[in-house]
Amino acid sequence: MTNKFEALKNSDDSGEDEHGSKDIKSADLISSVPLEIPPGDHKLQYCYWLWYSRRSPGKQSLHSFDQNLKLIGTFGSVEQFWAINSHLARPSDLQSHSDFHLFKVGIKPMWEDEANQRGGKWIVRLRKGLASRCWENLVLAMLGEQFMVGQEICGAVVSIRFQEDIICVWNKTASDQATTSRIRDTMRRVLNLPPNTVLEYKTHNDSLKYENISLYIPLKIKLTESVMNGS
Repeated sequence: MTNKFEALKNSDDSGEDEHGSKDIKSADLISSVPLEIPPGDHKLQYCYWLWYSRRSPGKQSLHSFDQNLKLIGTFGSVEQFWAINSHLARPSDLQSHSDFHLFKVGIKPMWEDEANQRGGKWIVRLRKGLASRCWENLVLAMLGEQFMVGQEICGAVVSIRFQEDIICVWNKTASDQATTSRIRDTMRRVLNLPPNTVLEYKTHNDSLKYENISLYIPLKIKLTESVMNGS
């Protein structure tokens, strides 16, 4: 198997390339075709796809996010997972503003996906150097169904940033407090977090509102400057 990550390292740093957009557009077709599991493989309860994204600081927007996403591969067995994972860089070795998105096949790592619209995510912020170990522990817990919340888990994201790294777990129903609490407690356990570690829960609706406000304010400032300059 070729090193899938090598191709990603050579991509345009802007992250807004045509390849990512094509991956999103073809995702529905990919998810409609049953994944073939070789005889003798240890089948997982769900099939997953792994996505990668990278953007330049300050260039991200709600409308360009799908162009940043690149599909690395899909898997439905333990063996298929390790075949992909063994050819990937560890999260701590990624460049800043890079993300891995591991979601169940059929659920796109986007707020507007139908499975995510009424959901939210638990967020834990990590000091530099912990992302790789925590991400591996979280992924193995997901694949091994350690969260014990049925179909509630949509996926997980690890985000590499300049001063800290972030790990999130997405679930379908933000209003189900018993389920969200169980996800939080399982995250604490599998990530071996200190008791005083703060985990924040944010609904995707709140994230979407914040994103719209963030896009609106710079536009308003730009329009105001244009008026003041008489243009």
